[in-house]
Amino acid sequence: MNNASAPKPAPEATPAVPADTVVRRSTDGRSNGAAWFAFRRPIPQWVGILLGALCLAIVFGIWWFLTRGPHEERIIGYSALPSPAETFNRDQFQNLWFDNALTRNLLVSLQRVVFGFALATLIAVPLGVLCGCFPWVNAFFAPINVFGRNIPIAALIPLSFALFGIGEMQKVMFIFIAVVAFIMMDTAAAIADVSSRYIDTAFTLGASRRQIILKVLVPLAMPRLFNSLRLLFGLAFGYIMLAELVTEGGGVGGLGNIINVAQRRGHRETIILVLIVIPAVALAIDRLLFMIQRSLFPHQYGGDGFLHILWRGIMHTCEDVKRWIIAPTPLQPGQQAALAHKPAAHEPHAAPPT
Repeated sequence: MNNASAPKPAPEATPAVPADTVVRRSTDGRSNGAAWFAFRRPIPQWVGILLGALCLAIVFGIWWFLTRGPHEERIIGYSALPSPAETFNRDQFQNLWFDNALTRNLLVSLQRVVFGFALATLIAVPLGVLCGCFPWVNAFFAPINVFGRNIPIAALIPLSFALFGIGEMQKVMFIFIAVVAFIMMDTAAAIADVSSRYIDTAFTLGASRRQIILKVLVPLAMPRLFNSLRLLFGLAFGYIMLAELVTEGGGVGGLGNIINVAQRRGHRETIILVLIVIPAVALAIDRLLFMIQRSLFPHQYGGDGFLHILWRGIMHTCEDVKRWIIAPTPLQPGQQAALAHKPAAHEPHAAPPT
């Protein structure tokens, strides 16, 4: 048989692309400009660190340029902004660390933030779960949430002074009022975003409303909820500076009090150093919480899963202890008789007599 006369196979038809489909052209490295400006293209970690360091270098360079030279010849005077050399020197660090008791004030500010944020979490998370489960509860708390999310935080300072004085209670309650509405609404949104198919499946398996809330909705919403709490904690750490503008005499006032005292005395270097310490500490706390978040939810954030395994072990142990302490309710005699006379599902029915 002649191969030349064999029919040639028809070329495969190219599948049609729908008109509303976005076709993204891939760059194979031939164009550096296209690689740098590709949408959402991930970059190596070392490139991200290098770009961040470059940004800081540019900022410090602009700072040095605006404050270089003698005091009277500077673009920005010494009374408004000291130079980097005048700010980052041994005397200023010793003054901040020893004379202003940086460590003690930092710990006091962290303690106030933790107490206020923990109180807000204990109250707002259960209410947010109810808001996400039942629309009528969400409608009931909607005015409070809208008020709490949109009122200027600085406007709450006189109200907190009037209600709680100027002691420790005022600082804690200020943080509580500042973040409780945000936590409640974020919790409600996390619960509401859980797909309804999980609820339908749980109902099909015979779960009660309480079991659906505690064993279906809350666990599925926890990754998003924990991420929201991590971000809101950083926000609360910034709010504590406002609450510490007025403090009782004779005690440790916190980081906000250091800034207030330095402003009255004209120590601009101390103010700048504290403003650098605050975001540095906030970043360290955020990274620590993110490590915990990755370990708690490895299926979503790619952690090692150690805390996730530990938490599951603790919960299983609690369930075993609960079954051991709380014995099942014994059946009544009538219930026992009904179960005894009820035929098993796998046993065949007896044939009727002929």
